[in-house]
Amino acid sequence: MGLADKAKNVAQDAKGKAKEVVGDVTGNDSLRNEGKADQGKSSLKQAGENIKDAFRD
Repeated sequence: MGLADKAKNVAQDAKGKAKEVVGDVTGNDSLRNEGKADQGKSSLKQAGENIKDAFRD
């Protein structure tokens, strides 16, 4: 996996966690759910990159 892709995935995950926390604190369910969705997308991208890396080796 490229370093840039890793950084993007980590940034998306961190952004999702932040949204989730802010949504919890403010009682904004929409923002909390959006944060969870961002984290899920990041995890899926990470898994896809890991699979690509496994086939390259």
